[in-house]
Amino acid sequence: MKNIHTTAGVPWHVSAFRVEAGGSGEAELVGRVRELRARILFDRGRRPDFQTADGGYADDQEMDFGAWHFVGRREAGGPPLGYVRLSTPETGALFQTRAYLGADLYDDVLRENGLGAAETFEHSRLVVEHQARKLGLGIHLNAFAMGAARFLGAKAMIGTSGTADGQDRFHERFGFRPVPGTRRYVEHYTEDVVIMLYRPGSSAGEFSGLVEQLEESFPTAVVPAQHAGLDAAPGPGPAPQGLVRLSSTRLTASAATSGDRGSGACWQSVLFTPEREQDRIGLQSLIDSGEVREVIDTIADQLTELVTSREPRLRSVPDAVQRAVAEQLAGTDPQEYGTWVWYPWSGRLVHLLPREEFRLVRTDRNRGRIDRAQQRRLLGRRVGIIGLSVGSSAALTFAMEGIGGSFKLADFDSLSVSNLNRLRAGVHHLGLNKCVLAARQMLEIDPWLDIELYQDGLTDDTMEDFFTGGAGPIDLLVEECDTPYVKIAARERARALGVPVIMDANDRGLLDVERFDLEPDRPLLHGLLGETTSGDLKDLTHEEMVDVILTMVDRERISPELTASIVQIGVTLSSWPQLASGVALGGALTADAARRILLGQPRPSGRFYTDLETLTAGHRSTVA
Repeated sequence: MKNIHTTAGVPWHVSAFRVEAGGSGEAELVGRVRELRARILFDRGRRPDFQTADGGYADDQEMDFGAWHFVGRREAGGPPLGYVRLSTPETGALFQTRAYLGADLYDDVLRENGLGAAETFEHSRLVVEHQARKLGLGIHLNAFAMGAARFLGAKAMIGTSGTADGQDRFHERFGFRPVPGTRRYVEHYTEDVVIMLYRPGSSAGEFSGLVEQLEESFPTAVVPAQHAGLDAAPGPGPAPQGLVRLSSTRLTASAATSGDRGSGACWQSVLFTPEREQDRIGLQSLIDSGEVREVIDTIADQLTELVTSREPRLRSVPDAVQRAVAEQLAGTDPQEYGTWVWYPWSGRLVHLLPREEFRLVRTDRNRGRIDRAQQRRLLGRRVGIIGLSVGSSAALTFAMEGIGGSFKLADFDSLSVSNLNRLRAGVHHLGLNKCVLAARQMLEIDPWLDIELYQDGLTDDTMEDFFTGGAGPIDLLVEECDTPYVKIAARERARALGVPVIMDANDRGLLDVERFDLEPDRPLLHGLLGETTSGDLKDLTHEEMVDVILTMVDRERISPELTASIVQIGVTLSSWPQLASGVALGGALTADAARRILLGQPRPSGRFYTDLETLTAGHRSTVA
């Protein structure tokens, strides 16, 4: 059995065993496994169905026979503190996911993802005792099951995940992705449940290194079922040799510093978690490299914010705050708590709380307008943004407000001097692709955002990948590009996929909303272009392009200033006039609409004007 250091330096002892149907010994062992699971799942009455009438605990599932079982302890011979199950295709007919979806829909999900039942494993029943949850046992057990599945040749892992406490987001950190349309409330678990899918051949997200290590360690953790009693644990096996390999987002110091800060390729933040040995080595190497220009470490203040955001009344009792901080640290050195984030383009190294705690504090002032459950839902959504000039304001507002945890950004253009009148940028950014600029700024707000860039803009070749590929399909499109063909082509694809579209026209505060998710037959742009298709808009002259854009925004409703400017474009004006105030307003309007749409609140299709000149006219003053 392996002895691996994880969160807070705790060595976890994990035994893996497989139980075949048979004698009384196997049945007795499975009974103890089921009782352990059920007691933890009961969770002090949260899930009452796991307690029996006589006060015992039951979680009887036939699939326990034939499955791999992993039990975690803090020390050899200690009590079991956590558990996870890995089921192989041999028991596929009994999978929880198959029962949850029904046989036909389950087969459809596999088929749509190019998978077969004979290559799909299921991992389930990840449970951890309360006292071990902050110490990383759940992470370790989850990674162990994934490593074992890789070792055993799985091409896919599928499973059900709860959502009430962010279990689905926990699995997303390992590379699992929710299967669209599978979320629903399950009385047995007293919460919404969603199907999650992972391909072991791809990255395991934040924990790729740990999963790779445990894949190699799996054989030495296996014990015979008859020796896997839950009242004791076998002695530890040999410690793992060598260093943990880092995932693509956990670069070594040399990889993190090799890129030119000003180059378009340099836009990803690099995360180091000091509790991981290799991350400590990488972090020290980075510091020793001389590439770090500035270190920002306010972890003490962040911890204070964390405990007082949970319990605001503590603010008036300094001693209570300090006790709460000490309890939060649980003996961990503050320097090793949380995550250090390296921004290669600026040379800054920043110490932050762990992801979930950071996001809880960062969005704390949203509460009262966005509650925490809604915030979690928003952070689970994926947003596409086309056009990062006007669209940059939307992207940054979304990031600040926590609308979306994953983004796809598309723009072929680079920042020029004339863009500085409305984009939040500096002269040192000139020549930088606008996608890269937006991604850097968003990651400086939340370094855990999942961002994909399309630096050649949205083209026929990248259209499908932008909407459905990469990290997954988008839930919402913000369209802010200048090219009529792309505007219509993107809407055609959005309508076909049922993706709602938002646009800000940057004149008179025009907000345009098309709810293709609710109205699959809705005319594009509310029918303003009639039956025009994207194919009709290729190879337009400048004059034709201007005419089409004016039709799109309704030339009868544009502002007098824009009306007067149109005839001067190309004569005395180089392009369409735009102001920073209008772009900032557009960010606010699109963010408000997006939040309502993604939370299922009322936000109908249509066109809406927030004309500041009209709304702030003298006669509208409320002061006598």
